Amino acid sequence: MIELQHVSAGYGAQDVVRDVSFAAPNGQLTALIGPNGSGKTTLLRAMTRTLPCRSGNILLDDRSIASYGRKEFARTAAFMPQSRPVPGITVRALVAHGRFPYLGFSRRMTAQDTAAVEQAMRRTGTLDWANRDVRALSGGERQRVYLAMALAQDGTTILLDEPGAFLDVRAQFELLDLLRSVAAGGKAVVLVMHELPQAMQYADRIALLGGGRLLGCDTSAALAATGAVDRVFGVRLCRAPDGVWYVKAEGQANSGSAEC
Repeated sequence: MIELQHVSAGYGAQDVVRDVSFAAPNGQLTALIGPNGSGKTTLLRAMTRTLPCRSGNILLDDRSIASYGRKEFARTAAFMPQSRPVPGITVRALVAHGRFPYLGFSRRMTAQDTAAVEQAMRRTGTLDWANRDVRALSGGERQRVYLAMALAQDGTTILLDEPGAFLDVRAQFELLDLLRSVAAGGKAVVLVMHELPQAMQYADRIALLGGGRLLGCDTSAALAATGAVDRVFGVRLCRAPDGVWYVKAEGQANSGSAEC
């Protein structure tokens, strides 16, 4: 579990997020949503220790993230940025990078490390690509490989910055299905999401940011009932009878028996 306690963070003299408190428990997928500039990525950077907190504290498995050594932190939490350079190595070699926090000076992988890599590739459906060059993969395939690398780290928490960015719609849904499965397996999964209906549909909990502050953290249905999502995004959030969430422009008429 990762828990934020009255966290403020920013750049230069300006706070981008202020006094944010919420918890992302193990076994659940927690989505950070909010308009552009609301502080989602800044907050995620604070959670990954790439940006220090100005005040407050962040706990990872009931310990302050500041108390972790570099390797220990990497063994506990994995981070998938929105984009990164694509290396000219095989899929297996890239996934094996997830075991680096466990390796000694010789950087030799043990049987346990090899098994963790195999299991991560099998879990993400990437084992058949083990000997392929990462550069030859599609964007959706690469994201699955990077997720396999994160799983190979075998930590309790995975943090992701808009993992569906640059992917086509089908690849986005496939990745979200996989992330939800990973969360259901017992890990805390926290991701910044840009597509509002997808966040409402897939996340167990939604943390809503607006103007650098947390405006609510709850299930999709509970948060939608407050009207906060509509106010922040300037849209009408609706739910069809089959449970699918979608967005309508303000003033657009209701359709059928949808809840808006």
